[in-house]
Amino acid sequence: MNQGAADDPFDDCELDPDAILGKHTFEDVLFTDDTETPVNVLTGETPAHSQATVEEAKEFAASIDNDTPQIALPASVETQIETQSKPYTAAAFFHFKAIGSLELHRAYHAAYDSDAFTVDFEADYESGNLTITVDRASES
Repeated sequence: MNQGAADDPFDDCELDPDAILGKHTFEDVLFTDDTETPVNVLTGETPAHSQATVEEAKEFAASIDNDTPQIALPASVETQIETQSKPYTAAAFFHFKAIGSLELHRAYHAAYDSDAFTVDFEADYESGNLTITVDRASES
């Protein structure tokens, strides 16, 4: 790969491909059955809008009409209360909320959009872990 070349997918990234090559696991980032939900202090019940299953969340994420595969991420309790929303939201599998930084987000996005890399991911909704694997296309 020619660093600085016009066709370098990492031209606009702070990180180079070495930062994301291989297998990386991001722990406790996905929506799970243990995702925190609000409780009504008067009744002790979880509001109906905050009751959801992992299957619902996965179906919601899969229903997003987008070229990039989506994952189900937990919504904050504050968001659930303020917007009367479900306890999950959908985002691209390399979303910064799941992987921890905009720099990593840009690097994974560049690799995903490039023919020079293969990018696979596994969303384990039981553990809440997201694993992303990046290889150079010539190595796979």
